Amino acid sequence: MANLNFIDREDYLNTLVSFKDKGVIKVITGIRRCGKSTLLLKIFTEWLKKNGVSNEQIIAIDLELKTNSHLCDEQELYRYIKSKIVKNSPNYVLIDEVQNCAGFQKAIASLHKEGIDVYITGSNAFILSGELATFLSGRYVQIKMLPLSFKEFVNAQKQSLEHISLEKLYQKYIQIGSFPQVTEFGENEKLIGEYLDAIYNTIFKKDIIDRRSIANPAMLEDVIKFVFDNIGCLLSSKKISDTMTSNGRKISQPTIENYLTYLEEAFLIYKANRYDIKGKEYLKSLSKYYIADLGMRNYLLNYHGMDKGRMLENIIYLELLKRGYKIHIGKVDTNEVDFIATKGGEIKYIQVAETISSQETLKREISPFKQIKDFHQRILITLDYDPNVSYDGILHINALDFLMN
Repeated sequence: MANLNFIDREDYLNTLVSFKDKGVIKVITGIRRCGKSTLLLKIFTEWLKKNGVSNEQIIAIDLELKTNSHLCDEQELYRYIKSKIVKNSPNYVLIDEVQNCAGFQKAIASLHKEGIDVYITGSNAFILSGELATFLSGRYVQIKMLPLSFKEFVNAQKQSLEHISLEKLYQKYIQIGSFPQVTEFGENEKLIGEYLDAIYNTIFKKDIIDRRSIANPAMLEDVIKFVFDNIGCLLSSKKISDTMTSNGRKISQPTIENYLTYLEEAFLIYKANRYDIKGKEYLKSLSKYYIADLGMRNYLLNYHGMDKGRMLENIIYLELLKRGYKIHIGKVDTNEVDFIATKGGEIKYIQVAETISSQETLKREISPFKQIKDFHQRILITLDYDPNVSYDGILHINALDFLMN
């Protein structure tokens, strides 16, 4: 079995280390069970100790624990932390699932003003709205954490499954998903299903139903299932509303818009807007949605099959996010480029397909590239195992090579 303590989340650790003692609050966000707690309370804590910080200087609080329920009040939280401060030394306050503390923003703001280095995690983007944003404008940095990338998934299992090919591990990855703990369950589908069910129901109830006082949970779940079944498809709130209404589930467009916002806040889905490459403008109509974990999608839809090309597209989207790219869907005349990935001054145009085994498919995938008149890099990512080749300057890369880069 894999050991969670040895899953390499080095990129996230390096980011935390780079912001240590820099005068900003570190806010780690991401879907529940993606590894935020392990990163902060185990991996980063161990790093601090190995680099000369004493146990007394580290004030670590897990607000998911019943024993800490009395700290789910901002005044009690503040008093407790102040009682633990080591005078005349740097102090590091690590708070997991900070949204469980009512009014935590004021406590965090006060600690920050007093020069204490603060790190918090939250499972809902709601924590970055309201008072925290008001009090700490420009004084916090958000570290957006995702479940395991394919490379992290492979590394988590390389000792117990070193005899298994990358191709088979990829099939397992798109089947059971990317939450760190699923790597401990081996081939036990019952345990995997129960675990995914528990995560989904916690997010559904705690982060959406309770927080937003949803009056019709069944309708919300229908919307979730619709989006999960249509990842990588161009959607709008009107299109979803019309489709569901025609199927006998009448729901208004504003309600759909609210539900999509709540799903984004809980980090269940990510939205990619469109950009007109020729017109050089952002488009308000139609977007694509991608989901944080394919295993949860498979479980919720009872392992109903999906186009493997769209599954790959979802994985590439998340990988680009993890690498720090901003991502849009490209429109060029009547054609579409799957991703415009930008970072700093770098721009990449990316097409994703399961295979380009036929000339017809190859022609379809690269035709949008040929309509783009600038000279930014064009990349075609597929699961084909041809050697890396170039088609009229378009680089063809194997997806597993890209993911393991």
